[in-house]
Amino acid sequence: MRSKAALAAVLGVLALAAAHAEVDPQTCFACHGPNGNSANPAVPTLAGQPGQFITTQLIMFREKRRTDPLMSPIAAPLTNAEISALGKFFAGQQHAAPAKKPADQVLAAGRKLAEDYNCVVCHGPALKGQQHIPRLAGQQAEYLRTQLHGFKAGTRFDMDGNMTSAAQRLNPADIDVLAEYLSGLE
Repeated sequence: MRSKAALAAVLGVLALAAAHAEVDPQTCFACHGPNGNSANPAVPTLAGQPGQFITTQLIMFREKRRTDPLMSPIAAPLTNAEISALGKFFAGQQHAAPAKKPADQVLAAGRKLAEDYNCVVCHGPALKGQQHIPRLAGQQAEYLRTQLHGFKAGTRFDMDGNMTSAAQRLNPADIDVLAEYLSGLE
């Protein structure tokens, strides 16, 4: 009898978790754009980001290790199952082509900076991210610029300190070139 009751309790918990996992990603579209392709320069594109990156960031917002006036309250009530579902959804969305291509001199200078500063080591050779490391290719330039300045200033959450360390050598002109270069990549 006890094992049947325990099994029923476990199945009830699993059913409840599955019900929570059906969070509607369309809620995110208001800021992050249709299917996660942002048109707002200050808001990141989520489409095509590694699922683990999205889940990690949502957990960091939920746990108040990373803060944002809009994202923090949205992430606060999310369950692990909901966060996982959102990560899977956005990772599976097609990343839209960049709205504009950078000028040739920005492409050359940006490529050199990305190699010199070892961006390709962590973010991948095409800068499309991997595991818990974000996709930079095609991301909003203004968003990238803001994040790089935050890492440089030590005000942006950095789980392992690698980005804060990497950003220290960047000057404002480097940040501008990198942001424009990365935003134009497919």
